[in-house]
Parts: sequence; C-alpha cells; structure tokens
Amino acid sequence: MRVWALPLALIALAACVTYSVAQRRSAEPPEIVPMRPVSVDPVVLAKRLVSMQAGWPRSRKFDCARIKCVALTFDDGPGEHTGRLLDLLRARDVRATFFVIGQMVAADKGGLITRRIVEDGHEIGNHSWSHPPLAALSHEAVRRELKHTEDIVEQVTGVRMRVMRPPYGSTDDDVAAETRREGLAQILWNVDTFDWRDRVAAKVAKRAGEAKPGSIVLLHDIHRSTVDAVPAMLDTLTKKGYTFVTVSELYGKTPLPGRTYISR
Repeated sequence: MRVWALPLALIALAACVTYSVAQRRSAEPPEIVPMRPVSVDPVVLAKRLVSMQAGWPRSRKFDCARIKCVALTFDDGPGEHTGRLLDLLRARDVRATFFVIGQMVAADKGGLITRRIVEDGHEIGNHSWSHPPLAALSHEAVRRELKHTEDIVEQVTGVRMRVMRPPYGSTDDDVAAETRREGLAQILWNVDTFDWRDRVAAKVAKRAGEAKPGSIVLLHDIHRSTVDAVPAMLDTLTKKGYTFVTVSELYGKTPLPGRTYISR
C-alpha cells in the first residue's frame, strides 16, 4: 500500500500522484551525473572530522514539550541565495535544517556554502540527488538518489546525514524501507509557506508566522523572495515567544531511521 505523507497530502501535496507497483518497477531511474571529486581544504575537513567525533550537530538542549519551539527547514539548495540566508540566521543566532540536493552540492564551488551550513551549527539533511518523486522509482534508483547525496555531503563536510526529506513529499512503504537501510529519518512538514508558488516575501512571512508550537515549516532557500521574507518571519515568531530549533532539537534526539515525522 502506498502512503502519501499521511493527512499532509490533502493540503500540501496536490502535485503528487500515487504510482502502482507496475509503474514503480517499469519506471526509468533518473540519470545521475557521475560524482566528481570536490576540492576541499584538508585542514578544514580535518577540523570538521574532529568536531564530528565529538558529536554533530552541536547539541543545544531544549525541552520542546515545555517551551514553544518551531523548526524552520529549507529545501533544494545550496543556491545563490543561501549565503545571504546564512548571514541573516547567524545575525539572529537562529539554527535551521537544510535539506540539500546532491547536484546542488556538486555545483557549490569548493563546497564553501555546504560546509558553512554545517559550521554555522545548522542541521543538514538529504533531499536526493536530482529531486525526483521517490515513490515513482525502483528500489535501486531510490538507493542511488540517497547514497550519491550522502557520499558527496560527507566528502565535503565530514558529516554523515541522519535525516532526509523526500522531494514533493513523495514517499511510501518502499521508500521508508530504503531510508531505514540508509539510516535516515523522513522529515515532512505541517506548515507549507507555498514559497515555490507565491514569490512574494510578505505572503511567505505571513504563512510561516502562523506556525504552532512543534511545527516544521517548509521553505526553499533557492528563491530570493523566501530569503527576503526571513527577517519579518523571525520577527513575527520571536514576538510570539518561539524558540528556533533544528529538526533533531525539536524532538530532543536524532529522529529514528525510516520513521516519518510531520510535527512534534
């Protein structure tokens, strides 16, 4: 039986469709561009590996059962606007979770932005290599999409990711099984800002500002308008008494591999 992001499908996944077993088996796997080595400063990587051994991401303790927490998540990068977003978050001492696409990491010259995501204390997650609907693919194609991205992120940052987000929220029992094998929890969302559709900063900020305690907010750092919305978004949620946390901090521990999370 195919599972489409539980009740979330009714409100946020209108573009997704359910695929039959026959379609899954006959689906052509996406073409994956061979991964080329990324030039990484060995000194920087050595420091990251030492930090990783001490525990990553850097743990901050929040009891989100008692305080108002919200997890901001950014998909599809790193892109041309991600650096500015990181500047805005750093200025406010805000941590978020970034679900990166492998091809975008490969295009990140020297891996500078990808490494900065980790070094600034944000959580980094797997958003596949080429952004296909995973439930449409064969088991092997799903594995390749996840593994290629895991490998390049670890090569660039020294970090092995523990969370993933299926593109379009496209998941089912078979995708869950593959994520379990790869040690990845599936992170969906319960607040969709529709920033991919409505490229208006004020609209995006308003929708994000309607988050409830324990919400996971879906955003995309590849859009200028989304980054433009961040200051107002942070102001609104801060005035409402929210603490900004990563997905793992929202749950107080690393989410369980293969399990699907929508909100706290």
